[in-house]
Amino acid sequence: MPGTNLTRDEAAARAAQVTDLTYRIELDLTAPGDTFTSRTTIRFASPRPGGQTFLDLIAPQVHRVTLNGRELAPADVVHDARIELPGIAAVNEVVVQADCAYSHTGEGLHRFTDPVDGATYLYTQFEPADARRVYAVFEQPDLKGRFEFVVTAPAGWKVLSNQPVASTASLPDGAGSPDAAAGAPVTHRFEPTPVIAPYLTALAAGPWAEWHSEVASASGRSVPMAVYARQSLAQHVDADQVFAITKAGFGFYEPAFAYPYPYAKYDQVFCPEYNFGAMENVGLVTITESYIFRSAPVQARVERRAITILHELAHMWFGDLVTMRWWNDLWLNESFAEFMSHWAATQATEWTDAWTTFTYAEKNWAYRQDQLPTTHPIMAPINDLDDVQNNFDGITYAKGASVLRQLVAWVGEEAFLAGVRSYFKKYAWGNTELADLLRELAAASGRELASWSELWLETAGVATLRTSATVGTGGLAIVQTAPADHPTVRPHRLGVGGYRLNPADGALTRQWRVELDVEGEATALGPEVTGRPADLLLLNDGDLAYAKVRLDPVSLETAAAHVADITDPLARAVVWGSLWDCVRDAEIPARAYVATVLDGLGRETNSAALQTLLGQVATGLTYYVAPEARDQARAEAAQRLWALLTGAPPGSDTQLQFVKAYAQHAWTTDQLRAIDGLLDGSGPVAGVSLDTDLTWELLHALVVGGLAGEDRIAAQLEADPTLAGREQAARLQASLPTAEAKAAAWLRAVSDPATPNATQRHIIAGFTRVRDRSLLAPYVEPYFEVLEQTWRERSPEIAGNIAEGLYPSLLGDDPAAQVLERTEQFLAGLGDRLPPLRRLVVEGQAGVTRALAAQARDRKG
Repeated sequence: MPGTNLTRDEAAARAAQVTDLTYRIELDLTAPGDTFTSRTTIRFASPRPGGQTFLDLIAPQVHRVTLNGRELAPADVVHDARIELPGIAAVNEVVVQADCAYSHTGEGLHRFTDPVDGATYLYTQFEPADARRVYAVFEQPDLKGRFEFVVTAPAGWKVLSNQPVASTASLPDGAGSPDAAAGAPVTHRFEPTPVIAPYLTALAAGPWAEWHSEVASASGRSVPMAVYARQSLAQHVDADQVFAITKAGFGFYEPAFAYPYPYAKYDQVFCPEYNFGAMENVGLVTITESYIFRSAPVQARVERRAITILHELAHMWFGDLVTMRWWNDLWLNESFAEFMSHWAATQATEWTDAWTTFTYAEKNWAYRQDQLPTTHPIMAPINDLDDVQNNFDGITYAKGASVLRQLVAWVGEEAFLAGVRSYFKKYAWGNTELADLLRELAAASGRELASWSELWLETAGVATLRTSATVGTGGLAIVQTAPADHPTVRPHRLGVGGYRLNPADGALTRQWRVELDVEGEATALGPEVTGRPADLLLLNDGDLAYAKVRLDPVSLETAAAHVADITDPLARAVVWGSLWDCVRDAEIPARAYVATVLDGLGRETNSAALQTLLGQVATGLTYYVAPEARDQARAEAAQRLWALLTGAPPGSDTQLQFVKAYAQHAWTTDQLRAIDGLLDGSGPVAGVSLDTDLTWELLHALVVGGLAGEDRIAAQLEADPTLAGREQAARLQASLPTAEAKAAAWLRAVSDPATPNATQRHIIAGFTRVRDRSLLAPYVEPYFEVLEQTWRERSPEIAGNIAEGLYPSLLGDDPAAQVLERTEQFLAGLGDRLPPLRRLVVEGQAGVTRALAAQARDRKG
């Protein structure tokens, strides 16, 4: 039997058999224990009566199945995650009664108990195919239906779904309640949804704190809006800003799409132990509660929350109103929302530099993913659900959004929006494929897009752009090269900018810019470029193109000395990205890059830039610096960071980022004691305020360095007995530099099924943060031994965290560990089994290979 997988061919065959779907889903959440009762009534038509089809359901126990009044014995028709439906009629009604399981992995119906007040909260996460963990369903995106939820929950709970509540009724005499004194359970019946895909249905329940507002829609109605969060976090929720960003999104998207918001309401629920950033459930968006800031956040994080809010709102049209037919167009769903969210931010919010943030974050993610051996075309072949899990990555989100930005530059903004408007009008409430969108864009722009699609969407890899000669020498051309394993050379629309140094103030300022089309392997540059002087000639100025950039020797020398002096923040981001890519490609030494970054950080004001550059410093010091120079390089970097944080404006975002970075890199005993001085007040720094989260970060540095132990972790947990406090304590306990602590952490992360998803991620992060890497050596062999069994027995989220997070990358340069050799042995034994697992291990292997090459380059100086 197929287990829990579903192939594209099976989905297509089922779609030909099933139409006109309506669901009534009755859930009882009042019983104690690890399961809840689920009763699903499905009505559907079939153009092929007499045939057979199947439902999807993952449940510990199926009690009853009826098809058109005929009892079907569960033992005969329930196989793995499927319920066979033999002998369907032209019009059908199927009823399934089952006990379904709550999850602690963020999949299906996740249940969480707040350690602060004991309150229980539930929320769903269904994409791509986990609605079947809650109710019986035809689980595929092109079998849209109308869903009516009826949910019985404890008294005092707020129950939310895609639609408004139609009615509520209390059960008589507390029937069904495990605690009659708490009040009679309440049944909440919701209005039926419009036609939507199953993965977009949603439920959230618990004693939520709530905030309400409304937004005027282009349709002339007021759309009710709400924000929900746990009661224990209510004091930290800045609902006004969440509403303001959301309203700005409405104000941008409705006129841009020429289609009013199509649903009854717009709720946003901040959820604990959430696996992703957010999910675009129709009318009920779920969001990670890490976006609730109980301590001072860096401003890059605040901006990221705004982008996430706008991303999910864009999905209400693209993805929800019009939905992909199958998961091979997942990239288009996510790329469109990612592109539009940044565009909306620049036009409708305070984050007018959002494209600069996009370059630092999303673009770098895309380039990194696209240079792995596991890269794939943007429009990847998705043969089954396993392939879907494999493709929530930097290609699907970031490269796809980058390529859409290139497309908009090519066809023009107005033509792009005209095509999108026509698309929504024509396909509202239906399912589409990429070709449907391209037809509308081609008609609006007059451009032929089939060849564009073939080059950009159906081939993998990233090209490199460089000039054929040094700036100022004449005869310049833009040369485009592609890697041997992905040799496609693509067309680009890009800018070329000339920058000059101002001797008076040292600023590196753009003097001219030319926008042009690059075609083929070489594109000659005319006198509008070659006849103009420049200290730095920047290809892809404005970052419209998706390509790696290499600077000519004169420009590289200028950049190395003056990148922080480039006055245009987006140009600065492109140059930083080029330099970092040179480090990753072993073209310049990691220590030189770290020094360049630390020289320039004091002049950087963009929060996303600081966050990205400090992250690259951390990666360089951890993986790319030659091992024999690593300790000294880290200590020197920490010393520089201390100078930066003490010299930064007190209380500024810049200072906060430098404090966090210093805590990450403090290496010598004196540096660690400086952190202890911040914690106990004996060595304060003006402007550094010790809130709860910063206290945990500083204490973490002392734990890793051996200056703090279990007693101080316990004391801090007593002061912060929240979910976040528990997760931080788990991280710090896993970071204790003893063999016993590492063994305990390994068992909790790998073997204990009671460890929740979010806690597991914290444990893994703590386990791998070490000064003495030999502490990890005993786990190389256990890692490879447990992988396949773990993948088969644990949920995708939990197994993926283990496979990716515990890959022994930190031992890649230890000859005794033989990480690459052991990886090859494992992959040879695995063969073609479990492609998603194979991919994660191959990516870990590629990271080690890249690190070894970078270390060799760093060693040369």
